Amino acid sequence: MSETIATDLTQFDGTAVVDDLNRLLRLRTTPIGMKLFTSREEMEAIPRIRRPKDVHTTDQIVGQAARNGWTVGITVEDLVGAQCSTVIGLTPSTDAWLTNEKMTGVWYHTPEDTRAHQEAMDVVPHGRYEAMAVSPLAANRLNPPDICLIYATPAQMILFINGLQWSGYKKLEWGCVGESACADSWGRALATGEPSLSIPCFAERRYGGVMDDELLMAIPPSYLPKTIAGLEALSRNGLRYPIPPYGVNNDVRAGMGVSYQS
Repeated sequence: MSETIATDLTQFDGTAVVDDLNRLLRLRTTPIGMKLFTSREEMEAIPRIRRPKDVHTTDQIVGQAARNGWTVGITVEDLVGAQCSTVIGLTPSTDAWLTNEKMTGVWYHTPEDTRAHQEAMDVVPHGRYEAMAVSPLAANRLNPPDICLIYATPAQMILFINGLQWSGYKKLEWGCVGESACADSWGRALATGEPSLSIPCFAERRYGGVMDDELLMAIPPSYLPKTIAGLEALSRNGLRYPIPPYGVNNDVRAGMGVSYQS
Protein backbone atom coordinates (compact mmCIF):
# COMPACT_ATOMS: atom_id res chain seq x y z
CA MET A 1 0.00 0.00 0.00
CA SER A 2 2.64 2.59 0.99
CA GLU A 3 5.98 3.06 2.65
CA THR A 4 4.16 3.75 5.93
CA ILE A 5 3.34 0.07 6.41
CA ALA A 6 5.13 -1.31 9.45
CA THR A 7 7.79 -3.86 8.62
CA ASP A 8 9.08 -4.53 12.16
CA LEU A 9 6.45 -6.63 13.90
CA THR A 10 8.54 -7.60 16.91
CA GLN A 11 6.58 -5.04 18.92
CA PHE A 12 3.15 -6.01 17.54
CA ASP A 13 0.69 -5.64 20.41
CA GLY A 14 -2.46 -7.59 19.63
CA THR A 15 -4.18 -6.44 22.81
CA ALA A 16 -3.76 -2.77 21.91
CA VAL A 17 -4.85 -3.39 18.31
CA VAL A 18 -8.03 -5.14 19.44
CA ASP A 19 -8.78 -2.41 22.00
CA ASP A 20 -8.46 0.22 19.25
CA LEU A 21 -10.60 -1.73 16.77
CA ASN A 22 -13.31 -2.31 19.35
CA ARG A 23 -13.26 1.34 20.39
CA LEU A 24 -13.46 2.60 16.81
CA LEU A 25 -15.73 -0.02 15.24
CA ARG A 26 -17.49 -1.77 18.16
CA LEU A 27 -16.74 -5.23 16.78
CA ARG A 28 -18.87 -8.03 18.21
CA THR A 29 -16.70 -10.95 17.07
CA THR A 30 -13.22 -11.65 18.43
CA PRO A 31 -10.44 -10.59 16.02
CA ILE A 32 -8.05 -13.51 15.59
CA GLY A 33 -4.69 -14.33 14.10
CA MET A 34 -3.64 -17.24 11.88
CA LYS A 35 -0.11 -18.56 11.53
CA LEU A 36 1.48 -21.35 9.48
CA PHE A 37 4.32 -23.47 10.88
CA THR A 38 7.02 -25.49 9.20
CA SER A 39 6.71 -28.22 11.83
CA ARG A 40 4.09 -29.74 14.08
CA GLU A 41 6.40 -29.32 17.07
CA GLU A 42 6.70 -25.57 16.52
CA MET A 43 2.91 -25.24 16.48
CA GLU A 44 2.47 -27.43 19.56
CA ALA A 45 4.92 -25.24 21.49
CA ILE A 46 2.42 -22.33 21.50
CA PRO A 47 1.25 -21.64 25.07
CA ARG A 48 -2.14 -23.16 25.94
CA ILE A 49 -2.61 -24.61 22.46
CA ARG A 50 -5.61 -26.89 21.97
CA ARG A 51 -5.48 -29.86 19.62
CA PRO A 52 -8.72 -31.18 18.07
CA LYS A 53 -10.09 -34.51 19.21
CA ASP A 54 -12.45 -34.71 16.22
CA VAL A 55 -12.23 -34.11 12.48
CA HIS A 56 -13.15 -30.56 11.47
CA THR A 57 -13.28 -28.11 8.60
CA THR A 58 -10.87 -25.17 8.68
CA ASP A 59 -13.99 -23.01 9.07
CA GLN A 60 -14.70 -24.73 12.38
CA ILE A 61 -11.12 -24.26 13.58
CA VAL A 62 -11.29 -20.56 12.73
CA GLY A 63 -14.69 -20.39 14.43
CA GLN A 64 -13.31 -21.95 17.60
CA ALA A 65 -10.91 -19.02 17.88
CA ALA A 66 -13.32 -16.28 16.76
CA ARG A 67 -16.44 -17.54 18.54
CA ASN A 68 -15.01 -19.41 21.56
CA GLY A 69 -11.79 -17.47 22.13
CA TRP A 70 -9.63 -20.62 21.89
CA THR A 71 -6.08 -21.05 20.64
CA VAL A 72 -6.19 -24.08 18.34
CA GLY A 73 -3.54 -25.84 16.28
CA ILE A 74 -4.04 -28.33 13.47
CA THR A 75 -2.22 -30.57 11.03
CA VAL A 76 -3.63 -32.13 7.90
CA GLU A 77 -4.93 -35.14 9.84
CA ASP A 78 -7.34 -32.89 11.75
CA LEU A 79 -9.12 -31.64 8.62
CA VAL A 80 -12.00 -33.30 6.81
CA GLY A 81 -10.39 -33.23 3.38
CA ALA A 82 -8.21 -31.58 0.79
CA GLN A 83 -10.69 -28.78 0.08
CA CYS A 84 -9.68 -27.35 3.46
CA SER A 85 -6.04 -28.39 3.71
CA THR A 86 -5.00 -27.31 0.20
CA VAL A 87 -6.08 -23.69 0.79
CA ILE A 88 -3.58 -23.34 3.65
CA GLY A 89 -0.82 -25.26 1.87
CA LEU A 90 -0.88 -28.45 3.94
CA THR A 91 -1.65 -30.59 0.87
CA PRO A 92 -0.83 -30.02 -2.82
CA SER A 93 -3.15 -28.92 -5.61
CA THR A 94 -3.43 -32.37 -7.15
CA ASP A 95 -5.47 -33.26 -10.21
CA ALA A 96 -7.95 -35.02 -7.92
CA TRP A 97 -8.35 -31.78 -5.97
CA LEU A 98 -8.81 -29.78 -9.15
CA THR A 99 -11.51 -32.13 -10.45
CA ASN A 100 -13.15 -32.62 -7.00
CA GLU A 101 -15.97 -34.78 -8.31
CA LYS A 102 -18.00 -34.40 -5.10
CA MET A 103 -18.73 -30.76 -5.94
CA THR A 104 -20.17 -31.50 -9.39
CA GLY A 105 -23.95 -31.61 -9.21
CA VAL A 106 -23.89 -30.06 -5.75
CA TRP A 107 -22.26 -26.66 -6.27
CA TYR A 108 -21.45 -26.72 -9.99
CA HIS A 109 -23.33 -27.94 -13.01
CA THR A 110 -20.59 -29.73 -14.92
CA PRO A 111 -17.11 -31.13 -14.21
CA GLU A 112 -15.76 -28.24 -16.28
CA ASP A 113 -17.51 -25.75 -13.98
CA THR A 114 -16.04 -27.49 -10.93
CA ARG A 115 -12.50 -27.45 -12.31
CA ALA A 116 -12.81 -23.78 -13.29
CA HIS A 117 -13.82 -23.00 -9.70
CA GLN A 118 -10.95 -24.96 -8.20
CA GLU A 119 -8.43 -23.32 -10.51
CA ALA A 120 -9.78 -19.89 -9.52
CA MET A 121 -9.06 -20.42 -5.82
CA ASP A 122 -6.11 -18.67 -4.17
CA VAL A 123 -4.11 -21.21 -2.16
CA VAL A 124 -0.82 -21.31 -0.26
CA PRO A 125 1.87 -23.19 -2.22
CA HIS A 126 2.43 -26.67 -0.83
CA GLY A 127 5.71 -27.97 0.56
CA ARG A 128 6.76 -25.54 3.25
CA TYR A 129 4.23 -25.92 6.07
CA GLU A 130 3.08 -28.79 8.26
CA ALA A 131 0.76 -27.05 10.70
CA MET A 132 -1.46 -24.03 11.32
CA ALA A 133 -2.77 -22.29 14.41
CA VAL A 134 -5.39 -19.66 15.17
CA SER A 135 -5.72 -17.59 18.32
CA PRO A 136 -7.42 -14.40 19.54
CA LEU A 137 -5.21 -11.43 18.67
CA ALA A 138 -5.50 -10.07 22.20
CA ALA A 139 -3.87 -13.24 23.58
CA ASN A 140 -0.57 -12.39 21.82
CA ARG A 141 0.33 -16.08 21.42
CA LEU A 142 1.33 -16.15 17.74
CA ASN A 143 4.11 -13.53 18.01
CA PRO A 144 2.96 -12.18 15.49
CA PRO A 145 0.40 -13.96 13.28
CA ASP A 146 0.87 -14.24 9.53
CA ILE A 147 -2.56 -12.70 9.02
CA CYS A 148 -5.38 -11.30 11.12
CA LEU A 149 -9.02 -12.23 10.56
CA ILE A 150 -11.55 -9.52 11.31
CA TYR A 151 -15.29 -10.17 11.07
CA ALA A 152 -17.49 -7.10 10.71
CA THR A 153 -20.80 -5.88 9.37
CA PRO A 154 -20.78 -4.08 6.01
CA ALA A 155 -20.99 -0.68 7.74
CA GLN A 156 -18.06 -1.50 10.02
CA MET A 157 -16.10 -2.99 7.14
CA ILE A 158 -16.38 -0.02 4.80
CA LEU A 159 -15.07 2.25 7.55
CA PHE A 160 -12.23 -0.21 8.18
CA ILE A 161 -11.38 -0.03 4.47
CA ASN A 162 -11.66 3.77 4.55
CA GLY A 163 -9.13 3.75 7.40
CA LEU A 164 -6.82 1.50 5.40
CA GLN A 165 -7.05 3.92 2.46
CA TRP A 166 -6.59 7.13 4.49
CA SER A 167 -2.90 7.36 3.64
CA GLY A 168 -1.01 5.78 0.77
CA TYR A 169 -4.30 5.41 -1.09
CA LYS A 170 -4.77 2.41 -3.35
CA LYS A 171 -7.89 1.05 -4.98
CA LEU A 172 -8.61 -2.34 -3.45
CA GLU A 173 -9.88 -5.08 -5.73
CA TRP A 174 -11.01 -8.56 -4.78
CA GLY A 175 -12.74 -11.52 -6.36
CA CYS A 176 -15.36 -14.02 -5.31
CA VAL A 177 -15.01 -17.74 -5.99
CA GLY A 178 -18.38 -18.44 -4.39
CA GLU A 179 -18.31 -21.61 -2.29
CA SER A 180 -14.92 -22.16 -0.62
CA ALA A 181 -14.69 -18.41 -0.01
CA CYS A 182 -11.90 -19.09 2.49
CA ALA A 183 -9.71 -18.93 -0.63
CA ASP A 184 -10.80 -15.29 -1.04
CA SER A 185 -9.88 -14.41 2.56
CA TRP A 186 -7.19 -16.40 4.36
CA GLY A 187 -6.06 -18.26 1.24
CA ARG A 188 -5.41 -15.06 -0.71
CA ALA A 189 -3.95 -13.12 2.21
CA LEU A 190 -1.53 -15.92 3.12
CA ALA A 191 -0.52 -16.43 -0.50
CA THR A 192 -0.11 -12.77 -1.48
CA GLY A 193 0.48 -10.81 1.72
CA GLU A 194 -2.31 -8.42 0.71
CA PRO A 195 -5.52 -7.39 2.52
CA SER A 196 -8.26 -9.72 1.28
CA LEU A 197 -11.99 -9.21 1.77
CA SER A 198 -14.53 -12.00 1.34
CA ILE A 199 -18.23 -12.73 1.59
CA PRO A 200 -18.11 -15.84 3.81
CA CYS A 201 -19.63 -18.83 2.06
CA PHE A 202 -22.27 -21.40 3.03
CA ALA A 203 -19.70 -23.66 4.71
CA GLU A 204 -18.23 -20.84 6.78
CA ARG A 205 -21.70 -19.91 8.03
CA ARG A 206 -22.94 -23.48 8.55
CA TYR A 207 -19.78 -24.91 10.10
CA GLY A 208 -17.79 -21.86 11.21
CA GLY A 209 -20.53 -19.91 12.97
CA VAL A 210 -20.23 -16.82 10.76
CA MET A 211 -23.31 -14.63 11.19
CA ASP A 212 -25.67 -13.59 8.41
CA ASP A 213 -24.47 -9.99 8.24
CA GLU A 214 -20.72 -10.55 8.60
CA LEU A 215 -17.97 -9.97 6.06
CA LEU A 216 -14.41 -11.16 6.63
CA MET A 217 -11.18 -9.22 6.17
CA ALA A 218 -7.97 -11.24 6.19
CA ILE A 219 -5.07 -8.84 6.54
CA PRO A 220 -1.37 -9.05 7.44
CA PRO A 221 -0.74 -7.41 10.85
CA SER A 222 1.61 -4.85 9.29
CA TYR A 223 -1.42 -3.06 7.82
CA LEU A 224 -3.27 -2.63 11.10
CA PRO A 225 -1.38 0.34 12.64
CA LYS A 226 -1.98 2.49 9.56
CA THR A 227 -5.62 1.36 9.40
CA ILE A 228 -6.18 2.34 13.01
CA ALA A 229 -4.45 5.68 12.42
CA GLY A 230 -6.77 6.20 9.45
CA LEU A 231 -9.83 5.34 11.52
CA GLU A 232 -8.71 7.83 14.16
CA ALA A 233 -8.39 10.56 11.53
CA LEU A 234 -11.80 9.78 10.10
CA SER A 235 -13.31 9.81 13.59
CA ARG A 236 -11.90 13.29 14.22
CA ASN A 237 -13.67 14.36 11.03
CA GLY A 238 -16.97 13.01 12.33
CA LEU A 239 -16.86 9.91 10.11
CA ARG A 240 -17.27 7.17 12.66
CA TYR A 241 -19.23 4.06 13.62
CA PRO A 242 -22.14 3.76 14.15
CA ILE A 243 -23.15 5.77 11.11
CA PRO A 244 -26.28 7.76 12.07
CA PRO A 245 -28.96 7.83 9.34
CA TYR A 246 -29.54 11.37 8.11
CA GLY A 247 -32.95 10.74 6.57
CA VAL A 248 -33.88 10.17 2.94
CA ASN A 249 -36.19 13.22 2.76
CA ASN A 250 -34.10 15.90 4.48
CA ASP A 251 -32.25 18.72 2.73
CA VAL A 252 -28.79 17.21 2.37
CA ARG A 253 -26.89 20.49 2.48
CA ALA A 254 -27.05 20.82 6.25
CA GLY A 255 -25.68 17.35 6.80
CA MET A 256 -22.94 17.59 4.19
CA GLY A 257 -21.95 21.01 5.43
CA VAL A 258 -20.72 19.43 8.66
CA SER A 259 -18.28 17.15 6.82
CA TYR A 260 -17.32 19.38 3.88
CA GLN A 261 -16.87 22.83 5.37
CA SER A 262 -15.96 25.51 2.85
